[in-house]
Amino acid sequence: MRLTDAEIDAALAGLPGWTRAGDGIERNYRFEDFTRAFAWMTRGALLAEKADHHPEWSNVYNRVEVRLTTHDAGGITAKDIALATAMDA
Repeated sequence: MRLTDAEIDAALAGLPGWTRAGDGIERNYRFEDFTRAFAWMTRGALLAEKADHHPEWSNVYNRVEVRLTTHDAGGITAKDIALATAMDA
């Protein structure tokens, strides 16, 4: 079930760096180098697989751009907030 605007705003208040972008939330991460960026993506992939909720993301050298949305719900759900929280941990 999609979250309301108020629920999304409240959740994003506790997720520094994440912003709303249309029907999803986004964050850009920067790491010391490519190896650390790729290691973070590997951990993120395992979290996503366990949650059965997969990000839209891209990597260029030490940067990782992440976008989360729940396609089958047509917007932002608790799954997106939970995965964003796990990625930040």
